Amino acid sequence: MSVSTTLARSTVRQLIELGVQEFVLSPGSRNAPLSIALYQAEKKGLINLHVRIDERGAAFFALGISKATGKYVPVACTSGTAVANYMPAVLEAYHSDVKLLLLTADRPSRLRRTGSNQTTLQAGLFGEFVTNSIDASSPIDIRDLLEKSGPVHINLQFDEPLLKSDNKDWLAGIQPLTVKQSSHPKGTLSISTKKNIVIVGHDRAGIEVNEIESFADAIGAPILAEDPLVFDGAVAHAPIILSDERVREALSAELVVVIGRTTLSRSINSYVAGAKHLMVIDPRMENIDLSRTANEKHFQIPRVSQAVARDEKWFELWAQYEAIASQAVEELPQWSEGRALALLASEIQNDTALFISSSRPIRDLESFASPRSGVVTYANRGLAGIDGNIATAMGIATFHEETYAVIGDLAFLHDLSALAQPTRDPLTIVVIDNDGGGIFSTLPQRGVEGFEKIFGTPHGQDLAKIVAGFGISHEVLGSTKELQIAMRRVHPGLHIIIAKMPERERNADSIAKVLGKYKDLVAL
Repeated sequence: MSVSTTLARSTVRQLIELGVQEFVLSPGSRNAPLSIALYQAEKKGLINLHVRIDERGAAFFALGISKATGKYVPVACTSGTAVANYMPAVLEAYHSDVKLLLLTADRPSRLRRTGSNQTTLQAGLFGEFVTNSIDASSPIDIRDLLEKSGPVHINLQFDEPLLKSDNKDWLAGIQPLTVKQSSHPKGTLSISTKKNIVIVGHDRAGIEVNEIESFADAIGAPILAEDPLVFDGAVAHAPIILSDERVREALSAELVVVIGRTTLSRSINSYVAGAKHLMVIDPRMENIDLSRTANEKHFQIPRVSQAVARDEKWFELWAQYEAIASQAVEELPQWSEGRALALLASEIQNDTALFISSSRPIRDLESFASPRSGVVTYANRGLAGIDGNIATAMGIATFHEETYAVIGDLAFLHDLSALAQPTRDPLTIVVIDNDGGGIFSTLPQRGVEGFEKIFGTPHGQDLAKIVAGFGISHEVLGSTKELQIAMRRVHPGLHIIIAKMPERERNADSIAKVLGKYKDLVAL
């Protein structure tokens, strides 16, 4: 038995015993012992093995599966640049506290710095962006590595011979193992204030919806949610409501509770910055966001010693401004990016998964959609990048009966390689095609000299032809009615809707018009 075969088998067996079922693999030579072990485990029905040819996309695919399952998902690759391609997904997993397990094949340590082919300094490559890292030349105990959330790196030194095999049934007698999960005891709060508000970041810091709602009820607080599709009682159009400084002052709270991170709206962050008393609840403060500041910090939602009576006047005040914002939203053109996201949010069926890409789509959803519940939502908000969005959505689709994804055109082009292996699971991707970086037209750099070249970056591509080149089902549409009809069709696998939008400047002008209308109505 070769040392490499023993190392690969020990790693796979332990992961199976720890309850890991989903594995993602990219082909290569140095990781052959691991590839063979994974194939043998799948053949016995112990795991599901997903093969993705591009390591960068493979890591995001595994990230999507981990988001959907809440479990560690190993992604395995060969040595050299293959490992470096994991970095974007590692950063996203680190900052969003997602359980991603990197199994990177390496040459033995004696070959490092010797000019040996495909040999680099893989051990420790991901630095502080993994919660645990080990460089292994022989079998190790994996359990201690998985005690925390976030990405973990196991660098496996596979020496020659790589393909030594035997007839031993190394998967016989699988025994469940347990991982110790550290947790903090809940604190207890005594709340005396009446004007309280709960602001929830997009991923809710991993906290369940019903726990957040119960907490908000207990302290008599309205909810502002970056994700309006899981809290049906949340205040609608919060970024618009708080866009006016006079309104922020009128709605000044005695206690602001932020759950998770608020990463989307400058107006909401301005409101948070002006809080008289700020409480932050987020388990990531223990390992990642160590320098967050607040008057109070908690790793999980504390108990409330005595419920606070709801201040009806406080809720009515928020409702008044919500009504004004709703009136202003009517200024949006019938076919616009904001209308498209609002329509999608209202039409999508309960229990459907929805992945929303960064940049304008997720902001339009927050600003213009009406609150509801019943949708399982996902987004890569750890670092809010536009890379790996298609691959992440495909990974999420693996664990849902039906999945939608809304992706901007630049993010779509950024991850085209994922289309080389289209998912067979029901996934509809709506591409917001405005020929470039639409978000920049809504930011201060709009109008600077050279804007189109360095910010607008028009791509000029016919996305339908590109998708057709991959042989993927698709359609092009240009109205809310067409989108509404398209969303009522069911597709067995991957289907792409290309929503052709008016020019970017017009969309930016329409958003500015909504905000202007809101300010005018507030003044009245």
